[in-house]
Amino acid sequence: MFSHVMLGASDLERSRQFYDAVLGTLGIGEPRRDADRYFYRGGGMSFAISVPIDGESATHANGGTIGFAADSPEAVHAFHEAGLANGGTTLEDPPGVRSGAFGDLYLAYLRDPDGNKICALHRVK
Repeated sequence: MFSHVMLGASDLERSRQFYDAVLGTLGIGEPRRDADRYFYRGGGMSFAISVPIDGESATHANGGTIGFAADSPEAVHAFHEAGLANGGTTLEDPPGVRSGAFGDLYLAYLRDPDGNKICALHRVK
Protein backbone atom coordinates (compact mmCIF):
# COMPACT_ATOMS: atom_id res chain seq x y z
CA MET A 1 0.00 0.00 0.00
CA PHE A 2 2.95 2.32 0.49
CA SER A 3 6.43 2.48 -1.01
CA HIS A 4 8.25 3.87 2.01
CA VAL A 5 7.97 5.68 5.31
CA MET A 6 10.61 8.22 6.34
CA LEU A 7 11.07 9.89 9.71
CA GLY A 8 13.23 12.88 10.53
CA ALA A 9 16.14 12.37 12.89
CA SER A 10 17.92 15.07 14.87
CA ASP A 11 20.92 12.76 15.51
CA LEU A 12 21.20 10.29 12.65
CA GLU A 13 23.61 7.89 14.36
CA ARG A 14 21.60 7.81 17.61
CA SER A 15 18.48 7.04 15.58
CA ARG A 16 20.33 4.36 13.61
CA GLN A 17 21.38 2.67 16.87
CA PHE A 18 17.74 2.68 18.04
CA TYR A 19 16.28 1.38 14.76
CA ASP A 20 19.05 -1.19 14.24
CA ALA A 21 18.06 -2.61 17.65
CA VAL A 22 14.26 -2.58 17.33
CA LEU A 23 14.07 -3.59 13.67
CA GLY A 24 16.72 -6.25 14.19
CA THR A 25 14.31 -8.01 16.57
CA LEU A 26 11.88 -8.27 13.63
CA GLY A 27 14.46 -9.76 11.28
CA ILE A 28 15.20 -6.57 9.36
CA GLY A 29 18.90 -6.30 8.53
CA GLU A 30 21.40 -3.49 8.42
CA PRO A 31 20.32 -0.30 6.64
CA ARG A 32 21.83 1.14 3.52
CA ARG A 33 23.18 4.68 3.78
CA ASP A 34 22.47 7.35 1.18
CA ALA A 35 23.87 10.79 2.08
CA ASP A 36 22.20 11.80 5.38
CA ARG A 37 19.66 8.94 5.34
CA TYR A 38 19.47 5.26 6.25
CA PHE A 39 17.07 2.90 4.46
CA TYR A 40 15.87 -0.37 5.98
CA ARG A 41 14.25 -2.84 3.56
CA GLY A 42 11.78 -5.62 4.27
CA GLY A 43 8.74 -7.14 2.62
CA GLY A 44 9.24 -5.07 -0.53
CA MET A 45 8.96 -1.79 1.41
CA SER A 46 11.37 0.71 2.90
CA PHE A 47 11.57 2.49 6.21
CA ALA A 48 14.03 5.38 6.41
CA ILE A 49 15.47 7.86 8.87
CA SER A 50 16.82 11.14 7.58
CA VAL A 51 18.28 14.44 8.63
CA PRO A 52 15.60 16.89 7.39
CA ILE A 53 16.72 18.16 4.00
CA ASP A 54 15.24 21.63 4.61
CA GLY A 55 17.68 22.23 7.49
CA GLU A 56 14.88 22.63 10.01
CA SER A 57 14.51 20.59 13.21
CA ALA A 58 13.19 17.04 13.10
CA THR A 59 9.70 16.87 14.64
CA HIS A 60 7.16 14.12 15.24
CA ALA A 61 3.54 13.93 14.14
CA ASN A 62 0.85 14.27 16.79
CA GLY A 63 -1.54 11.36 16.25
CA GLY A 64 0.82 9.57 13.87
CA THR A 65 2.06 6.02 14.44
CA ILE A 66 4.32 3.78 12.36
CA GLY A 67 3.46 0.09 12.88
CA PHE A 68 5.92 -2.75 12.23
CA ALA A 69 4.66 -6.32 11.72
CA ALA A 70 5.90 -8.92 14.21
CA ASP A 71 5.71 -12.71 13.81
CA SER A 72 4.92 -13.46 17.46
CA PRO A 73 4.17 -11.96 20.88
CA GLU A 74 7.78 -12.76 21.77
CA ALA A 75 8.99 -10.62 18.86
CA VAL A 76 6.76 -7.77 20.10
CA HIS A 77 8.39 -8.01 23.55
CA ALA A 78 11.89 -8.16 22.05
CA PHE A 79 11.12 -5.03 19.96
CA HIS A 80 9.89 -3.20 23.07
CA GLU A 81 12.86 -4.22 25.22
CA ALA A 82 15.37 -3.33 22.47
CA GLY A 83 13.76 0.07 22.12
CA LEU A 84 13.93 0.79 25.85
CA ALA A 85 17.59 -0.30 25.95
CA ASN A 86 18.47 2.02 23.04
CA GLY A 87 16.99 5.37 23.99
CA GLY A 88 13.27 4.79 23.41
CA THR A 89 10.49 5.37 25.92
CA THR A 90 7.39 3.29 26.50
CA LEU A 91 3.91 4.73 26.21
CA GLU A 92 0.31 3.63 26.51
CA ASP A 93 -0.31 0.21 28.06
CA PRO A 94 2.42 -2.41 28.56
CA PRO A 95 2.95 -4.85 25.66
CA GLY A 96 -0.07 -7.11 25.33
CA VAL A 97 -3.37 -7.95 23.64
CA ARG A 98 -5.78 -5.20 22.59
CA SER A 99 -9.19 -6.24 21.29
CA GLY A 100 -11.07 -4.14 18.80
CA ALA A 101 -12.92 -3.99 15.51
CA PHE A 102 -9.98 -5.69 13.75
CA GLY A 103 -9.79 -8.60 16.20
CA ASP A 104 -7.15 -9.30 18.81
CA LEU A 105 -3.80 -7.57 18.27
CA TYR A 106 -0.68 -8.05 20.35
CA LEU A 107 0.97 -4.62 20.50
CA ALA A 108 3.81 -2.66 22.09
CA TYR A 109 4.24 1.10 21.68
CA LEU A 110 7.42 3.19 21.92
CA ARG A 111 8.63 6.68 21.20
CA ASP A 112 11.96 6.75 19.39
CA PRO A 113 14.73 9.15 20.51
CA ASP A 114 13.11 11.98 18.50
CA GLY A 115 9.61 11.37 19.88
CA ASN A 116 8.13 9.50 16.90
CA LYS A 117 5.48 6.97 17.94
CA ILE A 118 6.11 3.45 16.68
CA CYS A 119 4.66 0.05 17.50
CA ALA A 120 5.21 -3.64 16.89
CA LEU A 121 2.02 -5.53 16.00
CA HIS A 122 1.25 -9.25 15.91
CA ARG A 123 -2.20 -10.34 14.72
CA VAL A 124 -3.49 -12.99 17.14
CA LYS A 125 -5.15 -15.87 15.31
